[in-house]
Amino acid sequence: MAGNNGFLSDPPKVLVAGFATVILIGALLLTLPVSSANGQPTGFLTALFTSTSAVCVTGLVVVDTGTYWSTFGHLVIITLIQVGGLGFMTMAVLFWLLMGRRVTFRERLLIQESLNVIDLSGLIKLAKRVLILTFTIELAIATVLALRWIPEFGLAKGVWFGLFHAISGFNNAGFDLFGEFRSLTQYVSDPVVNLAITTDIILGGIGFTVMSDLLRWKERKRLTLHTKLTLLVTVILLLVGTLVIFFLELNNTLAPLSLSGKLWASWFQSVTPRTAGYNTLDIGALRPATLFFMVILMFIGASPGSTGGGIKTTTFGMLGLAVFSMARGKEDPEIFNRRIPKDQIYKGLAIIFLAMSWIVIAVLILDITEREDFLKILFEVVSAYGTVGLTAGLTPHLSSVGQVIIIFTMFLGRLGPLTVAFALAAKQRQRKQTVRYAEERVIIG
Repeated sequence: MAGNNGFLSDPPKVLVAGFATVILIGALLLTLPVSSANGQPTGFLTALFTSTSAVCVTGLVVVDTGTYWSTFGHLVIITLIQVGGLGFMTMAVLFWLLMGRRVTFRERLLIQESLNVIDLSGLIKLAKRVLILTFTIELAIATVLALRWIPEFGLAKGVWFGLFHAISGFNNAGFDLFGEFRSLTQYVSDPVVNLAITTDIILGGIGFTVMSDLLRWKERKRLTLHTKLTLLVTVILLLVGTLVIFFLELNNTLAPLSLSGKLWASWFQSVTPRTAGYNTLDIGALRPATLFFMVILMFIGASPGSTGGGIKTTTFGMLGLAVFSMARGKEDPEIFNRRIPKDQIYKGLAIIFLAMSWIVIAVLILDITEREDFLKILFEVVSAYGTVGLTAGLTPHLSSVGQVIIIFTMFLGRLGPLTVAFALAAKQRQRKQTVRYAEERVIIG
C-alpha cells in the first residue's frame, strides 16, 4: 500500500503511466476488425502508431485516416484525441464531477501537473472551466464547419466532418477525414474553412490558463505576466510566420493562387506549425528554406497548459528576453515591469537541451534506417517531437524501426520536457541544499 501511495504522490510517473495506458487501450481497439474499413484486423504496430499519434495529439499517420479506418475506428481516434488533448486527469475530473465524487489532495497534484499550473488554489474551478471552454469552442467551430460542409457532403456527413475536424483542430491533432493524405489542401482559398480551423488551432494552442485569465479580465482588470508574454510571443510568431512563408513561397506553391488565396495559405501555414498538423499547401513541394523555417516554428510550438506541444512560446520568449537583457548588461530578464526568476531560465534551458538532445539522436537513427533526404528526416522528427503532425511525405513510408522511433518521439514530446522539468523542480524543492561549494568561473564563448 505504501508503495502504491508513493507512486501516486509522484505526478510525472502517474501521467506517463496514464498516457501509456490510454495509448495501449487505443491501439488494442484499433487492431479490431471493426475498426478498419475493409473489416480486416490491423497490425499492432500500425494501430500503436495511430493511437500514439492521436493521444499525443500529433497527427502523423502511416495509413490514410479517411479511407483506412471505419466509422468505429474514427470514433476511437477522435476519443483518443479528446482525452490526449485535455489530459486524462482533466477527463477524470469530468467523471468525478458527474458522480459527485470528492477530489483528493493527491488527485489535485496530478491535475496540477496535467494542466501545468503553478499552485493548487482554484484548481478544480480551473478544471471545470477547461472542460466548459473546450466543449463550447469545439461546438461553435463544429457548427460553422458543418454549415460549410452540409451543402457539399449532405447533412449526416457534413455534421460529422464538422465535429471531427473541430475536435481535431482544437486539440491541435491534425487528423482529417478527406482521404488520400490531402488534409485541407482543397480548401486553400476558402475563407470559412481557413478562419474556422485557424481560430480553433490558436484557441487550443494559447493554453487554458491564458483563456481563463482573459475571461476574468472584467473582474480583475489585469492580466498575469504569463498571459501577456504568451499573447505577445504568439502574435509575433504568427505575423512573422505569415510574412516569411508568403515571400518564400510567392513564386513556388503560392504562384497559382489569387492574392487572397496567397494570404490565406500563408496565414494557415504560419498557424499550423504551432502543433496543429493540418495543411492547405503541399508540404512536400515547399522550398527547403520554407521547410527549415517551419522546423523552427514547430520546435517552438504552442503555449504551456494547452493542447499543443513544442518547447512552448513562453520558454522561447523567456530565453529571448534573457539574451536581450544580457546584451544590455542587465542581470535579470525584465518585461512589462516584471522580473523573471533565474530558476525559470534554468528550467527553460533544460527543456531546450533535452528536446534538442533527443531530436539529434532520433535524426541520426532515422538517417541510418530510412536513407531519405536529411531535411525531410529533420522535419519529420521535429514534427513528431512538437506533436505537430505535418509531414514532408516520409511518415507513410517509414520502416518498422523508423515507426518505433517516431512513436517514442511523439510520446516524449507530449510528456517529456514537461514532466522532467516538474520532476526536477519538485526534487529541488524537497532537497534543501545544506552545502554550497566555492564559486569559480569558467571561460564562455
